[in-house]
Parts: sequence; C-alpha cells; structure tokens
Amino acid sequence: MAERDRVVIIGGGFGGLDAARALKNAPVDVTVIDRRNYHLFQPLLYQVATGALSPADIASPLRLILRKQKNTRVLLAEAVGIDVEARKVRLKDGEVPYDSLIIAAGAQNHYFGNDHWGQYTLALKSIEDATRIRRRILLAFEEAEKETDPEKIRALLTFVVIGGGPTGAELAGALGEIAFDALRRNFRSIDPAEARIILIDSLERILPTYHPTLSARATGALEKKFKVTVKTGWMVSEIEAETVIIKRGDEQEVIKARTILWAAGVKASPVANILSQAIGIERDRMGRIKVNPDLTVPGHPEIFVVGDLAYLNDREWTPLPGIAPVAKQEGQYVARVITRRLKGKTTGPFHFRNYGIMATIGKTYAVADFGFLKISGYIGWLAWLFVHLMYIVEFENRVLILVQWAWNYFTGNRSARLITEECPPVASEVAANSGTGAKMEVKR
Repeated sequence: MAERDRVVIIGGGFGGLDAARALKNAPVDVTVIDRRNYHLFQPLLYQVATGALSPADIASPLRLILRKQKNTRVLLAEAVGIDVEARKVRLKDGEVPYDSLIIAAGAQNHYFGNDHWGQYTLALKSIEDATRIRRRILLAFEEAEKETDPEKIRALLTFVVIGGGPTGAELAGALGEIAFDALRRNFRSIDPAEARIILIDSLERILPTYHPTLSARATGALEKKFKVTVKTGWMVSEIEAETVIIKRGDEQEVIKARTILWAAGVKASPVANILSQAIGIERDRMGRIKVNPDLTVPGHPEIFVVGDLAYLNDREWTPLPGIAPVAKQEGQYVARVITRRLKGKTTGPFHFRNYGIMATIGKTYAVADFGFLKISGYIGWLAWLFVHLMYIVEFENRVLILVQWAWNYFTGNRSARLITEECPPVASEVAANSGTGAKMEVKR
C-alpha cells in the first residue's frame, strides 16, 4: 500500500484550523503543531480584557475540535526549525516529516521602530494579554478608591488606547461601558464616570478600512454614547512610564495615564524574517511573505503561507487585511489545492470573497460594511452578534457566550471582573496565534 501524503500545519489559528478541517476527507495524514492546546477566537479577546467574558468562553481545545478527524493528529509542541531540503519540521524534542507544509504562524505587535514602548503598554494578542489588561483596568479603579491625591486619581482613571482600528475602537467602547455602566455605584470614594478614555490615531479617521460614513458614525457613538475622547490626526511621539506624548503639527500634548493600551498594528512573526533570510523570500514593510497567487512560497510549491504571515494583493484589497475571514478562506483554499494536486488537477489563484466587515463600538452599537449595504447602531449590533456567534467553533461556547451576553445586556453587569494574579511573561508570546514561537530557523 502506497504511503499517504503528509500535511503538516504549523499553527492552530483561523487559517491553520480551517485548513485541517477542510482536509478531513482527503487521502492525507494531517499533523497540526501548536505550542498551545487550544484554538483562540481572537475577535472577542477584548471582551475578556474588559470583563465581559471569561477566557474559556472564547477558546476551545484543538483535540476536541478535531477529535472526529481520523486522519488528523495534534501535537502540543514548538517548532524550532524547518529543513526545507529534507522536508522536515524540527521540534524541540523531535521532528515531523512533511510532503506539504502550511505555515499559519500569525503576527506579533508592531511598535514601528520603538520597541521600548512595549514595556510601558499592554497589547492584546493572547489570553494572557487579555487577563493582564483586565487586571490593570480593574486595579486602576481599586487604587483610585484608596488614593487621596487628585492628580494621582486623575492619572489612575485615565485610559489611553493607541490605534483606531477595530480592536482599538472596541476596547475604547468597552472601557466606556465599564466606567459609565458596569462599575456605577460600586465605589464610595470615587465616581467611575469621572474616568477619561482617550482613543488616539495618527490617521484622520478611525476604522480607516470602513466607509467614511461608518467611521464618522463610530466616532460619534464613541464620543456621545461612551464618553470617549477621539483624537485623530495625532501622532504618538513618545511613550514613557505612565506617560504618552502626542503631536499634531506644532502642537504637543502630554497625557498622564496609568493604563496605556496598544492597538496600533501588527507585523509578521519572526518566522517570516527567518524564511526570508534562509531562502531569499521577498517581504513587505510589515514583514509578511510575498506569496504566489496560489499562496505558495516562491520556489517552494510544497510550502504554503496563510493568514497574517501572507502578503497577497487581491481584486478589492491591496494587500489582503489580517482578519479572520481572510485567514479562514486561505486555509480552506490551500486544503483544496493540496487535494486537487493529489488528483493531478490544478487550481486557479486565490481570491478573497468579502462578505463584509464589522466592529462593535459597545453595547447596542456596531457598524457593518457589506459593500452594498452599510448599517450601524442597534441593527448593526444585532448583525455583529449573529455573525460572531456563528464563527465560534464549538456549540457549547456559543451557548455560554449567548447567555453571558444576555446577562450583560439586561443587567449591565460584567461578571468576569476578576483581578487574578499577574502571569509572568512568556517569551514565546511574541508569535501570536501560532505554534511556532520566536526561534525558528530554516535549513536549505
């Protein structure tokens, strides 16, 4: 009996998981390698960070998700290298041979040449990040309750969000909910409604990938409904301990804030740089690998790159954005390419089908851009709820989240407002949403 082709997938995020699931009935043996044992639904991480959901609500064990796929195994491991010539992925404690390799290594935070800002800010790429942010937010109110110095109280109750994309807008809106709703009447010495929430972006409008009308509506909702100060057109010039310095033209403003949240952008994980140096792959300014139209690495048709690591121009987007629908469709497409190759068939180039983008600005308000239809407000929020529930992988999680959202909606309470012990930093967290870690090398 001839040996079946071996497909190895590095990373159990959206792209990697959808590729594995799409290969369920293919005549191949699939190995999914991830340094975490769960698939994380990243679009709802901000709700963990702001106490609306618990970590287990948005994560499902990979083995549970793939338990019915007899041709698939999951390895809790960290890839430390790829031997391109021998076609093997090297692990810390072994190696896994492949005939086809799918790299879904995710992204890391991008500080635009100011990496030292990372020590003063909190970013949102993992469950550990989310619980750290939740801890910092809740502790700010707790410490303000004990403080007597007005200036220190003002700094404690000032929350700065840097980056006006979906994550930044959603974080800012959720912070507004916490300050003006969830924590109302919870304290005796301070009024949480005195909190200042400042959203900063260097562009002239937030949500720049959305229609300008929706950006304007989102800004209006943040300012009026959630009392967020939106400062667009301001460039962050420096971040220090509990201080953000911003500039616009000749103007400069110094903001004292205990909590500084970074949502200004991501770049490719270190795997992209290592691949580029090892086999001469071209990258864009964000470090992403410039792939062929079929998502293969130039010169290596057996290696595919999907998700945040891949740079590909499409008919509508230049380049394709690093969002979940893109990664999912790319993973499914690559699985189709591999299956058709085994039959001696070819596959046309990948094209992203844009079914719409959406962002929630807070309870009962969201914006959604479906191209032909642009909606906002309560209707947009209902659409956002439905779409995100359908994207959640496991049915149990959908039920839990639906019940939690209903409770939050009717009571205004965020039951996951727990201050837990701070997790020590994990070195491999820089490669978010992947099973690769930061140290990967490639042998030719």
